[in-house]
Amino acid sequence: MYVDDLPVWGMVGEMLPDLDAAKAEHFGSDLSHLEEAVARHEAMGGALKPYVYTKRTLQVSYNKERIIKVDLTSDPASLSEVKPGAVFKFELDIQWTKTSEEFHSRFDRYLDHAFFKHQIHWFSIFNSFMMVLFLMGLVALILLRTLRKDYARYALSHGRRDVEMASGGADDDDDAEDDVDENGKPLLDDGARAASHGMTGVEDSGWKQVHGDVFRAPRFLPLLAAILGTGWQLVTLVMGVVLFAVAGPLHGEVHEERGEVLHAILVFYSLSSIVAGYASGSYFKLYFATTPAGRAKGGAGDGSGTSQWQLTMALTVVLLPTVLGVVLSFLNFIALVYGTIYYIPFLVMLKLFFLWIFVSVPLCILGTLIGRHTKLGGKKSEPFPCRVNAIPRPIPEDIPWYGVPANLIPFAGLLSFGSIFIELYYILTSLWNYKFYHVYGFLLGVYAILILVVCMTTIIVVYFCLNSENYLWQWTAFYSGASTALYVFLYSIYYFVFKTSMSGLVQTSFYFGYMLLISMGLGTLCGTLGHWAGSNFVRTIFQNVKVD
Repeated sequence: MYVDDLPVWGMVGEMLPDLDAAKAEHFGSDLSHLEEAVARHEAMGGALKPYVYTKRTLQVSYNKERIIKVDLTSDPASLSEVKPGAVFKFELDIQWTKTSEEFHSRFDRYLDHAFFKHQIHWFSIFNSFMMVLFLMGLVALILLRTLRKDYARYALSHGRRDVEMASGGADDDDDAEDDVDENGKPLLDDGARAASHGMTGVEDSGWKQVHGDVFRAPRFLPLLAAILGTGWQLVTLVMGVVLFAVAGPLHGEVHEERGEVLHAILVFYSLSSIVAGYASGSYFKLYFATTPAGRAKGGAGDGSGTSQWQLTMALTVVLLPTVLGVVLSFLNFIALVYGTIYYIPFLVMLKLFFLWIFVSVPLCILGTLIGRHTKLGGKKSEPFPCRVNAIPRPIPEDIPWYGVPANLIPFAGLLSFGSIFIELYYILTSLWNYKFYHVYGFLLGVYAILILVVCMTTIIVVYFCLNSENYLWQWTAFYSGASTALYVFLYSIYYFVFKTSMSGLVQTSFYFGYMLLISMGLGTLCGTLGHWAGSNFVRTIFQNVKVD
């Protein structure tokens, strides 16, 4: 309950033993030791009965014309047993008290600074930052150093091929001098040097072998394009809402205005629909030309190309609203069946539908059309640094365990989850345990750390897969980031069992329904960031390789 946007909490009733016997036998009429009576009765194995408070007192403190503080207390002596056919008379006393407290500080009593600004919270941010530094160092040490050796091996291989074709041979002494860097250190080990000095060129191995397939269109291209478009919409939405909350001192703290965060989410979601359309449209255009239909039509043309465009646009428009609508409709149905107040009224749902159909859908379609007609590849005529072969290359089956995507993806998600799980605890506590989250600066920092961790881990996963000559990296990169959602949902189960006292179908359904939406949204967001990092990494390494 809210009074002048101030939250008011109070128990409806209690589950107690026989109250009359407890008052007469143990404690008299003041019920000052009610909890002890309940504990003793449960230890004796007695059954508990439902009781409801029938008398309450609402204490309102005011300063001039402003309400400063609202407290609700329940009279234990008014507890009455709930029985079939029982009639209750409820009383509410309102007491007005004058106070000297200022209006601007009235919400401070609801902000648990000792909880949210505890040293553990600061240490978690520091540990996550150290994890980012570790992963960045790992990428620099392993990938860049390994790629440098790969480039050197490929360059020497192609250089000797050109020399052998021109002169029929090469001088070993000159080759030995070319195989060192500016510091005199060898670029290749002895085995690779001996192989590269052979009379015939060295066959490419590792990730360069798939240069003709690495930019091939992924499976289910329209679906992946729509998911990535939705992911970029969520990235924009989350960043916009967090920055809006961080700027609270400029326009008013968001936790002080009831529903302000929800309004911000609706506004940013509607306006960011153009981002979803552009991202999905441009991604589909980028890869559609590499499909058989794209080659036959010379790009996105008529026939199957038009139908694929329409499918991509439709999926981008309805994908996220459909998931939200199904889950929220199910929760709404349960709330109506049980007669609770936690349901969305029909008029509110109608307004949301009009907002989606008249604002979000047109912007999404406009963004898709812009993305479809955007020139890709910059000044180059080809959007990719390597041409795509007409016939797909077979993927080797005998590869080490660290080259199998299914073995790498769970580790990537675990690292990403490890960077946010402390902050996740504070967020879940504010959602389900009557706490007001107000440390949005922490949230912004954790969001930035999550972006970096997802990008770093995905790059590592994509490199190991490409090095195993597996060119199907697009879905692998997405799953690498999206796997974070699995750990978030598993943690929500742990939180439900050990950190809450929820029970019953209504509470359980609402908890897991909303946690499912949060997990799916976070997974889509992280998967999109992982795909973006993997895409830039793949483009970068193949731009610097000489391909026959």
